[in-house]
Formats: sequence, structure tokens, C-alpha cells
Amino acid sequence: MTHDDPRAELAALCERGLDWHTDISRALPDALLPRRAAVLVLFGVLDSELARGTGIAAVSRDLDVLLLRRASTLGSHPGQIAFPGGRLDASDAGPIAAALREAVEETGLDPDGLEPLGTLPDFSIPVSNHLVTPVPAWWTHPSEVAAVDHRETVDVFRVPVGDLLDPVNRVATVHSVGDRTFRAPAFRVDGNLIWGFTAIVLSRMFEELDWAVPWDRERIVTPES
Repeated sequence: MTHDDPRAELAALCERGLDWHTDISRALPDALLPRRAAVLVLFGVLDSELARGTGIAAVSRDLDVLLLRRASTLGSHPGQIAFPGGRLDASDAGPIAAALREAVEETGLDPDGLEPLGTLPDFSIPVSNHLVTPVPAWWTHPSEVAAVDHRETVDVFRVPVGDLLDPVNRVATVHSVGDRTFRAPAFRVDGNLIWGFTAIVLSRMFEELDWAVPWDRERIVTPES
């Protein structure tokens, strides 16, 4: 199967939705008062001089997704690689508006150069009582990006989807919270470990889009490695 129009496939995924396949352990501790947040899952086409993805599973080697590294001094998910995004403000019209606002504040991207494609089902993060709405989008006219506030973000970068899909770069993480142990898909690209919420969202999207290829789920790393 070829994937000649990833933008259309992403838009169709937003319309039909998906099941995150999470279990009861992800129930929010205070489901009546969750902290609402939204993240921008921004796909696009890498500049020609940056295009280096492997093109795994018939996905163009030029296809990429925007990620950032959170500052190690943050109290929540310090140092982790994440999507641009954050909490909804009272002034936000909804999750799409919040995701765009936060992405501009964190990366300096030009919001006129991207097209929101819709939303995916909310994803719960019990450790911080957050209910997060992923907002897939397509970069129609890519703009330069950089970490705007180093107190929150230390790096912004675009990762080729082909590199994420390469089985060599697929791993699983195991980490403990209290007396529970959690195992989840992750990615290790260019020495960077992408795990947790970000990796789960990408992995499930790739599966639902039929972009994923088989990988060794017994290749285990710890988040600290």
C-alpha cells in the first residue's frame, strides 16, 4: 500500500477517530475537574536539505512531524520530548485554538502556514490529572521554528516520519509509578528517546493510518537510558 496523500489520511483519521487502547490505570484521579490541555501534532514536508528519512513503509522520506524538548527545570515531564501545546485558557475558543496559541508561544511558527485537520479523542494523563486533546495539522507553508522561552523549551526540531517508523528505532519503555509498572511503545532516534504520551499518540496514529511496520516489542529501554 502506498501513502501518496498523508494530509488526506490524517484528515480522515480525525473524522473517524480511534481507540487509544489504554486501560483503567489511566483513569483520572479527579474526572470531574480535569486540567484540559491540547497539543499540536503537526505534520509536513521537510525542506529538501533536511530530508533524510528512510521512507519506511511507502511513506515519503520527506514527511516529518514537529517536536520539542521540554526544559529540565519544569515540574511536569522535565526534559522530555513532546508536541507543542499546553493548557486551555479561558480565552481559548477550544482545543484547536489552544494548541495553535501554545505552539506559536513555544516555537514561533507562523500559524497562517498550517491547516488544522481536526481533533482526536481526548487522552488522559493521570499523574497530572490532565485531559489532553491531540490536534493533527498539516504544514502548508513551513516557517522557521526555534525555542522561544528557554525556561520551558530548550530545542525545537522536525523528525522524519520514516525514521520513527524504522524498526531499528522502535523500542518499548518500562517505568514504575508507585507500585504499578507501565510498558508502552517508544522511539529512539539520533540518540533521543521519545516516550510517554507523545510516543503513545504517534504509535497509535501510525497503526491506525496503516503506516506502521512490525518491530521488536521485546526491545526494552528505561526512560533514563
